[in-house]
Amino acid sequence: MGVRMPGASPEAIDAAYFDDRPDVPPYIAEPWHDSPKHAELLAVTQGYILSGVPHQPIEDQHALALRERRERPDLSALSNEALVARARTMQPHLVAMFREHAWASLGASFGPGGILSITEALGRAGDGVSLIGAVGNVDSANIATQLWDLSRIVRSDSTLSAAFDACFASTQSDVAAISELAQSVSHSKFADVLATFMFDHGGRAPNEWDPAALSYETTPSLAFIQIDRLRHQDDSADPHLAHQRNSAQRERLFAEICEALAGDAETLGAFTASYVSSNTWQALRERCKSNNIAIIHEVRMCFNEIGRRMTAAGHLANAHLVYMLLENELDQFLRDPQSFSETLSERRVIHQELALLDPPYIINGQAPPLSHWARKDVATVAQAKVGDVLQGVACSAGMCTGTARIILDVFNPGELQAGDILVTVNTDPSWTPLFLASGAVVVNLGAVGSHASIVSRELGIPCVASVADATWRIPNGANITVDGFTGTITINSL
Repeated sequence: MGVRMPGASPEAIDAAYFDDRPDVPPYIAEPWHDSPKHAELLAVTQGYILSGVPHQPIEDQHALALRERRERPDLSALSNEALVARARTMQPHLVAMFREHAWASLGASFGPGGILSITEALGRAGDGVSLIGAVGNVDSANIATQLWDLSRIVRSDSTLSAAFDACFASTQSDVAAISELAQSVSHSKFADVLATFMFDHGGRAPNEWDPAALSYETTPSLAFIQIDRLRHQDDSADPHLAHQRNSAQRERLFAEICEALAGDAETLGAFTASYVSSNTWQALRERCKSNNIAIIHEVRMCFNEIGRRMTAAGHLANAHLVYMLLENELDQFLRDPQSFSETLSERRVIHQELALLDPPYIINGQAPPLSHWARKDVATVAQAKVGDVLQGVACSAGMCTGTARIILDVFNPGELQAGDILVTVNTDPSWTPLFLASGAVVVNLGAVGSHASIVSRELGIPCVASVADATWRIPNGANITVDGFTGTITINSL
């Protein structure tokens, strides 16, 4: 793509998708890479994306996803066969939606890439990061905004606050205590707003592309855990105000850059097109992902119901084992579930062992054998020392100094307190509310167009991505400074 796309290069494409990671192999030219036919097609695609026109297929799929959720039948009343049939009807939707996701991911890279290259040439790279944020109507950022609103209801109500205090008196509350809390607030304004949140975002989950993942709807305790963290933030972290503030700054910077480019019509045109495209396609990327996840969640709800029934009937040791089935085994499993018990348990053990391995960041042709994969629970790098400066990619403007908290499980935010700096491997929308409880975000993986970056810009907090091994190198509890303009992390004290 870097060879064929007008104005691009292999190095620019690597930078857009892989950043400066040392394990990214250098580009090696091959004769077949040059293709005038494909260069022409890419030029048409590039022109369409940079036009900034609405991409209707993604909005149509959004309406479809909402309809599937709204018209979901009472799953408890369906037979097992009907549940499998409903899950299978979702497959064509997913094929079409993921095709659009590839479009949206490409589209979301063009505008920001143009903005950043032009502002860097003007010596205003930091402003470039600000110009690609606060676009508004970003579905994954709305998760945090809605939970923020719920946290304000709790914070302003002494009875609700006392109930949350009692539930979360210890660092990690148990499921029973959270269930009791949920019951105690079931007839309040809080419950009504929470119900809306669950309808809008119930399918979001850690590792949410996996139907087996625990989501907000299947595991409501996740929402309560995050609301508890958010209620301790004062109103200065209000995402509504942050969006207004950052949107105004973005418009001001856009006007300044346009004025600076007034004598260069070609560059001004490219900058303006990139700006409009960035606003359009970043929101479309997150919406397209939301569409995919909403349909996956409808599949999840069907199989969760089957797993629940099979566990109650004694055919499965736990409901999660239903996700160890292959698609072509489903019909036979429904006819004779007991015959699968041993096989599914064996697969579950293998699945858990594989979950401890860290896949290679780059697979170039042939994947290395599993025996060569690093383990997630074994450190392979030394921790940073006072004065060390770690380099990543500046993804959301701003600076923050605070206490680093290494968080690896969204269900267990541990010691994370208001204003601390969240350091994790990677994020998806289920992590978004913790951004608002944090002063800044640092992630091992990601780029300017990744989830952590887009949402940090929407919420107005600094973010540095692609900090290799950050969760190992940054000591938990260290005082660090995150510079979202330059992409650096400075270790101030341990």
